[in-house]
Amino acid sequence: MSTTRKPVDLLHDPIAPTIKRMTVPVIFAMITLMSFNLVDTLFVSFLGTEPLAAISFTFPVTFTVISLAIGLGIGTSAVIGKAMGAGDHEEAKQDGTGALMLSFILVAVLSAIGYVLIDPLFTLLGAEPDLLPLIHEYMDIWFFGSVFLVCPMIGNSVMRAFGDTKTPSAVMVFGGVVNAILDPLLIFGLGPFPEMGLQGAALATIISWSLGFVMVIYILVHKKKIILPSFGTVEAFIETSRKVLKIGLPAAGANMLTPIAAAIVTAIMATFGNSAVGAFGVGTRIESIASLVVLALSMTLPPFISQNLGAGKLERVIDAYKSTLKFVMAWQFGVYLLLSSVAGLIAIGFSDDPEVVRLIKLFIWILPLGYGMQGVIILSNSSFNALHLPMCALVMSIVRLFVFYVPFAYVGSKLGGIEGLFIGALIGNLFTAVISYRWFIKQFELLSTQAEVSNGS
Repeated sequence: MSTTRKPVDLLHDPIAPTIKRMTVPVIFAMITLMSFNLVDTLFVSFLGTEPLAAISFTFPVTFTVISLAIGLGIGTSAVIGKAMGAGDHEEAKQDGTGALMLSFILVAVLSAIGYVLIDPLFTLLGAEPDLLPLIHEYMDIWFFGSVFLVCPMIGNSVMRAFGDTKTPSAVMVFGGVVNAILDPLLIFGLGPFPEMGLQGAALATIISWSLGFVMVIYILVHKKKIILPSFGTVEAFIETSRKVLKIGLPAAGANMLTPIAAAIVTAIMATFGNSAVGAFGVGTRIESIASLVVLALSMTLPPFISQNLGAGKLERVIDAYKSTLKFVMAWQFGVYLLLSSVAGLIAIGFSDDPEVVRLIKLFIWILPLGYGMQGVIILSNSSFNALHLPMCALVMSIVRLFVFYVPFAYVGSKLGGIEGLFIGALIGNLFTAVISYRWFIKQFELLSTQAEVSNGS
């Protein structure tokens, strides 16, 4: 008796079980990758303070490239999902092929510019001259291999748009495992391998990406046959690029706003001293772990919405959106209860400084209470992109971060110190969640009305 599970049918299968089946592999992959990224940073820290500082300076630059890739992936998923829902599999394959080509070209150009401007770029970021040689050791290789990072990310978006989240998750885990194995071998020169320091860290990353690239292309072209083996016409490429960039560029811009807002809030925290900055840094790491389910859903809900949008099944779109938000609100409240009950243990685990411990506990008691509302915002934005309304998502990100979150945190800090800052940020998330939900419902009603008029004509 065969145990092979039938493929997910996003247009007909029950909504909740389908989204759950898509999301669980993504959660597992994200947990695995997160642990490997921590190991990656740990190995570099063994090289000393200067190498650790050098690689820390690379984060804003590498995040810019990765944000572009995430945005292109969102655009790719939305475009392919809509074509699939409409039953046009050939157009979906052409869109996937064109999206891979577009991503390769854009990232190659961006990385080439970054490579030429390494010294002035990192000097502008505040790197001292003695760190520039170490930054070169890492970034010279990273820029060269960045296309091998981006193409698997886009390829994974193609597979998710077709309803397969298990294979992309396996590719992500495979890449993380290879990177974690190669890191100590190439950084410290274990066994027959040369000691390469930061160059070894970059090379380990490139090798893992390259293997992932080969896997993804093989799966897409030969195993699943969901992209074309040839590049197609120039006209088709231009049309695909237009569709992907229409959604991808605003999505990339929205991603880039988050670290900017975080930097501003960190600067506000710095006015209260190093203990406050340290506690806030711990809190943001706790937040990334506590929001894993929300982030996973933000990757799996959009393909479901896009396919059903293309098929004209708008009732499944709104049912999926509302039921997912209800789940996230309940789930994140449970996460808050868990975190608040062990806040003391978490704080002691990160620091033995009494003031840092106190502030970590204060963070956990206040901000995670709003993680459910934060989930509403994140999932509303990803749903806007899935409905091909990327400017709504971008505007909502701007409103969230620079109308509510940062200003409310600042005013709160002036009125009530650090506690006031945390409460202000919490209130900012509450207001933004209400606005994002109401705005999504309004846009969806407009879309439904347009669809009814179109069908009537």
